[in-house]
Amino acid sequence: MKLEQTQIRDLIRRAFAARKFAYTPYSHFNVGAALLTRNGKVYTGCNIENAGYTATNCAERTALFKAVSEGERQFSAIAIVGSKEGTVNELVTGPCGVCRQALYEFSGPDLTVIMARTEEDYIVTTLGQLLPYGFGPANLETEKTESQM
Repeated sequence: MKLEQTQIRDLIRRAFAARKFAYTPYSHFNVGAALLTRNGKVYTGCNIENAGYTATNCAERTALFKAVSEGERQFSAIAIVGSKEGTVNELVTGPCGVCRQALYEFSGPDLTVIMARTEEDYIVTTLGQLLPYGFGPANLETEKTESQM
């Protein structure tokens, strides 16, 4: 899906707004995400840390899980922003490997991924470029048995 400049900036603004709710008492690295469904609805998320570390949840998965829990299953784009509290990051913040896999489950390689430092400074790519040879539902479909190969 080709996004217009106004759509990209709107998603980035929403990701920045979501980042304000991040709970990051350990890393102090706040991340916000805005996930666009194919029907035009936007779900936002922030990262939520936990003293047990493995129970921490990323902004991207927070947005994804909110959307899926409300019946959404198809997505066209996600914007991600992140930085240490009170700073502007010199690098864009990309989705971690776990988030890439979770997003792939519902979007496959065509999901547009926007990684932004500001509304004017961002990178647009696809999930397939960030996760080549991704593993998704199609990998579990069997059309031929090994003896048929």
